[in-house]
Amino acid sequence: MHQLSLGKYAALCILGGEIAYIACLIYGSTLSGPAAELHHALFQLLPGFQWFSAGSFIAGALSIAIWSGVGGLFIAWMHNVSVKK
Repeated sequence: MHQLSLGKYAALCILGGEIAYIACLIYGSTLSGPAAELHHALFQLLPGFQWFSAGSFIAGALSIAIWSGVGGLFIAWMHNVSVKK
């Protein structure tokens, strides 16, 4: 097995996280009733997130990017440490 590039892997995780974030926002805006309430409540777990607010959208995207990047760095680091040389 080969070593993973920390920066490239973290960037790919950030890209994937942002795509999922936008897809979930689009999907959540199409829901109604109890499903919409649950979906909106889950998004409110992001710091300062409120539906249909540009500032909130950017803050949520930044939060997702940070956590995705940290997760990507950790996963790549764990992989690289476990690879036998």
